[in-house]
Amino acid sequence: MQSTHMAVTLPIYMDHMATTPVAPEVFEVMRPYFCERFGNPASRSHSFGWVAEEAVELARAQVARLLGCKAAEIVWTSGATEANNLAIKGVAAAYREKGRHIVTSQIEHHAVLDTCKRLEREGYEVTYLPVDQDGRIDPADVERAIRKDTILISIMAANNEIGTLQPIAEIGLIAKRHGVLFHTDAAQYVGKLPLSVDDWQVDLLSASAHKCYGPKGVGALYVRMSRPRVKLVPQMDGGGHEKGRRSGTLNVPGCVGFGAACALAERELETQPVRLRLLRERLRNELESGLDYLRFNGHPTERLPGNLNVSFEFVEGESLLMALREIAVSSGSACTSATTEPSYVLLAIGLNVELAHASIRFGLGRSNTEEEVDYVGARVIENIDRLRALSPSYEMVREGIGVKGTPWNLRAY
Repeated sequence: MQSTHMAVTLPIYMDHMATTPVAPEVFEVMRPYFCERFGNPASRSHSFGWVAEEAVELARAQVARLLGCKAAEIVWTSGATEANNLAIKGVAAAYREKGRHIVTSQIEHHAVLDTCKRLEREGYEVTYLPVDQDGRIDPADVERAIRKDTILISIMAANNEIGTLQPIAEIGLIAKRHGVLFHTDAAQYVGKLPLSVDDWQVDLLSASAHKCYGPKGVGALYVRMSRPRVKLVPQMDGGGHEKGRRSGTLNVPGCVGFGAACALAERELETQPVRLRLLRERLRNELESGLDYLRFNGHPTERLPGNLNVSFEFVEGESLLMALREIAVSSGSACTSATTEPSYVLLAIGLNVELAHASIRFGLGRSNTEEEVDYVGARVIENIDRLRALSPSYEMVREGIGVKGTPWNLRAY
């Protein structure tokens, strides 16, 4: 159901951290590979297979170009979750004679955390590093955590909830110095900001098409081929596709779409981040000028351009989401939005349970406009005011009663 409000068409989509729409120009490149060019790239004996293989290899080169690596170092997967599983379990199995210790962080995506939990049940040891109040990992903590039997460090490039960017290049240097393999889950980063696997010194990198205007159901794992040559034990057995690293008939339209999305991202890497930062700051300023008792979560500057995570004191997050039905935002990561547990990421940066529950993530993207930002800002302020009017504790604090007893750690960036 679409309705128009002034210059704004409702509903408004501001949940681009959860997923992005396939860009029209990406869809047009994919279109022929559903019906006309439907061959299996593993079919080597006729033109249908050759056409499909050529398209997949062009797409592989497009993904590689965005990451700054060789095309042969890209392994197609069904998404970043599979890429994370293949990287972590694949390395754990390949290097188990060398050691069984892995270093990661407390705020990783569940695709990394749950994979590590699985390995712990199989006898591996995992160190989960804390983060500071901005959600950043101290590289010195990474170095201190490394042991003789450490075989892998896995740290995300950008957090999906609070948008904080990690010091990946610094951690990469530490990993190299100690001869430990380094993996980064870059699902939220790829296509949004420039990167180079060599500048970062990463050995494995996970990416997902649907976070950068490509289709769902396709991702990629970068696996370094030299200095060092990373060994992986495949996690899916079959016909030995992808040089034996990941069996299964390739999702040709998906691969083509991911390649096209990477080419599109490359063309817009100078303009989009600047535009999204301006929109994000516009929304932040509107909220800050219209409301008190706010907390902006995540690092003030080292963050994804389109991410704004805000805690609204004295308001239940779910009530606010219900009130903003015409605006697509979220109260946590998309993968856990069905649960009523507070965000483990927000708890890790020092928020208490109440404040974590009162947090909303705004994910700005390619299609969002200043008019939409202004409309969303006004609607949020209006609804926060309405919900706070029902809160006795808000009135007490405003009247100066019990201020010292309030558990909120408030700060704006």
